[in-house]
Amino acid sequence: MKADELLTRVAEGDQEAFEELYGLVSAQVFGLVRRVLRDHAQSEEVTQEVLVELWRSAPRFDPARGRALPWILTLAHRRAVDRVRSVRAAIEREARAARRGEGPAFDQVAEAVEAGLEREWVRGCLGSLTDLQRQAVVLAYYDGCTYREVAHRLSVPLGTVKTRMRDGLLRLRDCLETVL
Repeated sequence: MKADELLTRVAEGDQEAFEELYGLVSAQVFGLVRRVLRDHAQSEEVTQEVLVELWRSAPRFDPARGRALPWILTLAHRRAVDRVRSVRAAIEREARAARRGEGPAFDQVAEAVEAGLEREWVRGCLGSLTDLQRQAVVLAYYDGCTYREVAHRLSVPLGTVKTRMRDGLLRLRDCLETVL
């Protein structure tokens, strides 16, 4: 069933239609939000907000004015941009407060030391990975490459990269759990 028909049924309160629409559009909504925010956790959160908003605002959709998917993706884009603006505003507020000497009550030296220790722990745990796992993890997390780009750079199949990443991240998690 098409998104237009499903959204019309959702506007009437049809939960099954919403489940089907969710399955149809959630990946696209997440992808769009992820491209705007570039943070996986925030992207998941905003995607959830968009889909809740979709349930609530479905009655506002007018099929005579356009198609459902562009309307849904516009909701997602607006919500993602709102999140970027909100984060930016919070950072600017904190910076202004810090310049006035009203910064948050925390010890900057302690924060710097803790961040340095965490970096050392991660470096140490990276040493516990195989060379192949370490290459894949470093390219993905430190160089910001997608799995496809990692596969291209290492000249290996995408499935191999996914396996190396999964195994490497599991090892990292286990190592960091013992350190922390």
